[in-house]
Amino acid sequence: MAVRPGLWPALLGIVLAAWLHGTGAQQSATVANPVPGANPDLLPHFLVEPEDVYIVKNKPVLLVCKAMPATQIFFKCNGEWVRQVDHVIERSTDDSSGLPAMEVRINVSRQQVEKVFGLEEYWCQCVAWSSSGTTKSQKAYIRIAYLRKNFEQEPLAKEVSLEQGIVLPCRPPEGIPPAEVEWLRNEDLVDPSLDPNVYITREHSLVVRQARLADTANYTCVAKNIVARRRSASAAVIVYVDGSWSPWSKWSACGLDCTHWRSRECSDPAPRNGGEECRGTDLDTRNCTSDLCVHTASGPEDVALYVGLIAVAVCLLLLLLVLILVYCRKKEGLDSDVADSSILTSGFQPVSIKPSKADNPHLLTIQPDLSTTTTTCQGSLCPRQDGPSPKFQLANGHLLSPLGGGRHTLHHSSPTSEAEDFVSRLSTQNYFRSLPRGTSNMTYGTFNFLGGRLMIPNTGISLLIPPDAIPRGKIYEIYLTLHKPEDVRLPLAGCQTLLSPIVSCGPPGVLLTRPVILAMDHCGEPCPESWSLRLKKQSCEGSWEDVLHLGEEAPSHLYYCQLEAGACYVFTEQLGRFALVGEALSVAATKRLKLLLFAPVACTSLEYNIRVYCLHDTHDALKEVVQLEKQLGGQLIQEPRVLHFKDSYHNLRLSIHDVPSSLWKSKLLVSYQEIPFYHIWNGTQQYLHCTFTLERVSPSTSDLACKVWVWQVEGDGQSFNINFNITKDTRFAELLALESEGGVPALVGPSAFKIPFLIRQKIITSLDPPCSRGADWRTLAQKLHLDSHLSFFASKPSPTAMILNLWEARHFPNGNLSQLAAAVAGLGQPDAGLFTVSEAEC
Repeated sequence: MAVRPGLWPALLGIVLAAWLHGTGAQQSATVANPVPGANPDLLPHFLVEPEDVYIVKNKPVLLVCKAMPATQIFFKCNGEWVRQVDHVIERSTDDSSGLPAMEVRINVSRQQVEKVFGLEEYWCQCVAWSSSGTTKSQKAYIRIAYLRKNFEQEPLAKEVSLEQGIVLPCRPPEGIPPAEVEWLRNEDLVDPSLDPNVYITREHSLVVRQARLADTANYTCVAKNIVARRRSASAAVIVYVDGSWSPWSKWSACGLDCTHWRSRECSDPAPRNGGEECRGTDLDTRNCTSDLCVHTASGPEDVALYVGLIAVAVCLLLLLLVLILVYCRKKEGLDSDVADSSILTSGFQPVSIKPSKADNPHLLTIQPDLSTTTTTCQGSLCPRQDGPSPKFQLANGHLLSPLGGGRHTLHHSSPTSEAEDFVSRLSTQNYFRSLPRGTSNMTYGTFNFLGGRLMIPNTGISLLIPPDAIPRGKIYEIYLTLHKPEDVRLPLAGCQTLLSPIVSCGPPGVLLTRPVILAMDHCGEPCPESWSLRLKKQSCEGSWEDVLHLGEEAPSHLYYCQLEAGACYVFTEQLGRFALVGEALSVAATKRLKLLLFAPVACTSLEYNIRVYCLHDTHDALKEVVQLEKQLGGQLIQEPRVLHFKDSYHNLRLSIHDVPSSLWKSKLLVSYQEIPFYHIWNGTQQYLHCTFTLERVSPSTSDLACKVWVWQVEGDGQSFNINFNITKDTRFAELLALESEGGVPALVGPSAFKIPFLIRQKIITSLDPPCSRGADWRTLAQKLHLDSHLSFFASKPSPTAMILNLWEARHFPNGNLSQLAAAVAGLGQPDAGLFTVSEAEC
């Protein structure tokens, strides 16, 4: 059938639209779709394809597409066809081949880009048509360029000594495209290629390797992109020189007053730029002996002076001896009370409990072990070399009292007052002044060689004290504390991020003979190729140190870590303050954020607030938000979601959509809200939130249906479909009910462990010796998927004990003892009665 020439453009447009409607998915690369039986050489190929472009201020951008051979070209932007009248078309014929060619141009305005809002960016693509088929070009992304005014971090003034290193941090304002950074020294550009003593890091920090006097200047960080140029506040850097003495001159001749002198000058070097003056005197005098002065020596006045000095020294010595005797008597009186509560001598022997001295009704006595002597913890909290160490004296209270079923727990007549008293006693020491004053994030107990467990309920934080970790004859009062990140200054360098809560266990300095195990959650997605993970510990002086680089542990190291999907288990023989910190090695590194939506339980006004929380995916962060919302009278209105947040410098955006305008009105004046990247990635703020305020058109409105989107630009996103009645719908309220973790927060002795004490000893005795048939602790580690830690277990006196301790830390209180029994039984040990205990043994 013949078709009139004038109908070809309309017919091709209809066929093209039908084909494109059926293709569905969009692709970013050039894709050809030939007509069956057609010549593939006559498919359109692009001479010019649209490219990524930025909109600066309000200037529209031009997209160009040219193909040959081509009879039609159309643009499609974000799934919608661009109107034909918006295309500027130029047709031509190639001189060499005679094939038809087309060039099409369109303009894209800022308003068009801003209308598209969601989890993807604005893009355009052109499709060319010929008699042999169609070809799609690559996608071109159109972004609105901007550069915010405020720097994420500005350099600060510094005073450094000569040859000391200087680091001036700078985090430029957020911008698209990302800002380039350069540094000015007294308004002159700093060029690292001309000065090998300086360089600029990947995080834009300016580093001076060794400070020189010439480096004293005002430094300014400059950020710029295609939109604007921003300057940070200038930071004054002063390089000072402390004064130092020149050598002493020679002694002068002896004078008539029988003295001679020597001098020196503060000139080697002289102080500069506010450096300290030399300490000491510049003149030194001394008695001298010569023929002129012999007659003045050994007079009656000198003899009287010497006698007086000796008498004073004898008095001071006697006073010191008296003070020592008084101190020893007081110490013996204190130790006698603690010794009345002697240590449990065996795990399952029956005990008789009787009241202790009349003047201490809370102190219990449990059949004493006369072969040992019990002392209080006198460990130094902050040992120094330059003076005597302050001592931490333990009180006599809070010892063991019995519970049903053989359990022991702490005896509290007034839990709140005693906890506050314990905190107040710790707070008198410098190291503990940052401990929280409340009791919900702190627990403590008194332990001996039988060990025990501390846990902070609903936080995932616990401390396992294995048997024999505390030396026999010692009783320690040990605490476990969760800190708020904003209350503890944890410096993070470069791209480091806090992945775990900051946890203290102590007191520091106590003697441990076995590692204890500190368990805490983390929000990192563990991947050796994507993360560099480090365990940090705070010293007594307040500085933080890297004590363990995960993946590079040495078997003989004081610290070791078992890292799992959502938790880490730290072996340590030194108590203190710990945190897990990560640094992304690639953009594949992500942190897990938990997204929670809360709203008021009761709405008494026209306004209705939806609060969206973004928090670390850890139990302690969840507990804090739930407690906060209970105080605010809020309820959960959707199931929590997890979002994987990348180290891409892109912010987190939140928006609300599809609000029924006939019932509700959104009071949000912008398209979306943003949480800056560094506020989330830094990790020092456990949770952040945004509020969407809606207003009811009528007080009778109670049904709400809308969508809330949360997404990271060019990253992961989550969408919440809200559909409920604000006055009576409480179906999500019980999802976050806080549960008790294993009962009381402190368990002492055998009740703290799933494995009975005698069975534990049998397993250790059976599996510790090497076995040629493989029926030893190594095979047990493999069965429990702990074979990556064999070198660490082998470095300890009892490898089996380490494995069982880790099993206890991971599986309390809901561990399946039968599975462990099956793993041990499967080793082929000849002793089949490892998990049986006779009545006589009990």
